[in-house]
Amino acid sequence: MTAFTLGTWNVNSLKVRLPQVLDYMANQTVDVLCLQETKLTDDAFPEQAFIDAGLHVSFTGQKTYNGVAIISRSPQSDVLKNMPHFEDEQQRLISATINGIRVICAYMVNGQDLDSDKFIYKMNWLTALESHLKTELLQHDKLALLGDFNIAPEDCDVHDPAKWIGGNLVSPQERGFFQAFLALGLTDSFRLFEQADQSFSWWDYRQMGFRRNAGLRIDHILLSNALSKDCVRCVIDKEPRRHEQPSDHTPVLATLEIK
Repeated sequence: MTAFTLGTWNVNSLKVRLPQVLDYMANQTVDVLCLQETKLTDDAFPEQAFIDAGLHVSFTGQKTYNGVAIISRSPQSDVLKNMPHFEDEQQRLISATINGIRVICAYMVNGQDLDSDKFIYKMNWLTALESHLKTELLQHDKLALLGDFNIAPEDCDVHDPAKWIGGNLVSPQERGFFQAFLALGLTDSFRLFEQADQSFSWWDYRQMGFRRNAGLRIDHILLSNALSKDCVRCVIDKEPRRHEQPSDHTPVLATLEIK
């Protein structure tokens, strides 16, 4: 059996967090790390820094906003940027096959407010993603969807559910899409195991959110049936959130034991 660890981390600016990411890959046994909110155009992406570290990387980005990347210790093939049949200038999705596993890295739309145009865009984007996942799952039985979903799937994933009722990230519409992804045959790897109460992956910079553990679990790793049966561990690694100049998110890691 071989251990294989998949991770996701919204770094909230790779330009700022590059040393932290390189240090993380140097000191953690992570085989694949999906990044969101790199906030870099492709010509500004620090590809050489990852190559110099002996890593493989694929990426797609834009100035100031969004941007996603997949870092891996093994070569990547069949890299796909964004979703076919969904025209979108925002760079939010990248996929690659690594060691026989189809890895999809997603930075899902925030939505901002249920009455906003951004929420309509979120609903359209999630609809397109559901369709895209159906196609990908037909082609790849070993598939992992990782990223910042901007969806807290249940009340236990919210520090104070009463404060969030009717709000963005927890609406029935958004949670409905999360359940739709599970209905396709994906599994929330974090919920495969007993977890501590109040386990979150994001904390607001304001009002000492991290210190008070006033957070949300919105970063997820969903695994296809062929992978979920091999998953032996899923954890939220809070240590990077304690760094100086941290991202407001912290990594989530799922470990598989593969024959």
